[in-house]
Amino acid sequence: MGTPPQLMDMVLDTGSQLSWIQCHGTVNGKSVKPRFKWFNPSLSSTFSFLPCNSSLCKPRIPDFTLPTSCDPRRHCHYSYFYADGTLAEGNLVTEKFSFTASPIAIGCVKPSAENRGILGMNTGHLSFISQAKISKFSYCVPGRSRSDLTGLFYLGDNPNSGKFKYVNMLTFPESQNSPNLDKLAYTLPMKGIRIGAVQLKISPAVFKPDPTGSGQTMIDSGSELTYLVDEAYNNVRAEIVRLVGPMMKKGYEYASVADMCFDGAMAAAAGRRIGEMWFQFENGVEILVGKGEGLLTVVEKGVKCVGIGRSGRLGTESNMIGNVHQQNMWVEYDLANKRVGFGGAVCSGLKA
Repeated sequence: MGTPPQLMDMVLDTGSQLSWIQCHGTVNGKSVKPRFKWFNPSLSSTFSFLPCNSSLCKPRIPDFTLPTSCDPRRHCHYSYFYADGTLAEGNLVTEKFSFTASPIAIGCVKPSAENRGILGMNTGHLSFISQAKISKFSYCVPGRSRSDLTGLFYLGDNPNSGKFKYVNMLTFPESQNSPNLDKLAYTLPMKGIRIGAVQLKISPAVFKPDPTGSGQTMIDSGSELTYLVDEAYNNVRAEIVRLVGPMMKKGYEYASVADMCFDGAMAAAAGRRIGEMWFQFENGVEILVGKGEGLLTVVEKGVKCVGIGRSGRLGTESNMIGNVHQQNMWVEYDLANKRVGFGGAVCSGLKA
């Protein structure tokens, strides 16, 4: 980013709209040592603050969770709360990416010691792909068990797409007024879940938005865990208990959302007994989302959990397919044809 370019760490997030980076500076007058790289605006000839009278500084919901405002320098200030309670706030600016023809609007947030930046990839008009006029992108997330954790990200056509299975996205008119619906998300027509040879008895209706928007099933690369509404979660849990109940960590719950967990010593054996998990969509499309110990994710030292949480504990009644269930597969977002493609792969060490 910038001219000359500065290399930045950003989370590829299909569940977010506005991209943002941490900008060089201080917090409460004190220098903060970041875990990730800051962007230094003073070194870039293409960096520009958006003034308060900019049209982008008068956004409409759902662009920002709080109204924009003017800072003392007459620069546009914004604040955005995420579903997990974290806050990003700072100035709206424009800056050039090495792979964009012209600068795009992003957030230049106050530095913190914790967060990477965000590359917002949903369908909103302020997202990176909307501003850069990119109609197709894809990524391959490597499995966490491998030593090489480098995946691959395409903007535009993917040479592997001839082998992908495609699912049509659900879209919603702007006029639809459903309080629990995220119209900017990538919504998939999910139908069910299979574990091994057992088809779970989950009503397909729980994966489809009702008139309020509850039940929407989104695919979100920025969320680690997958989240399911209670009916779906309880059915998954019942099958896991049937298969490996005595091996589960008794009385343990991770972050108040996930309780299908195992001590590290039990994880490999538990994964083998669980076997394969498949997510099912319209038109008979089934996607293998994990098998064996690959179904489990490390949540703290010595503890692994099936990477599924209860969405109700987050205060939402939606289903969300997180990146733990997008490992070792291509996921392609084809906006022109309103579809998402999936293709099995070993993502570590892939070459473009």
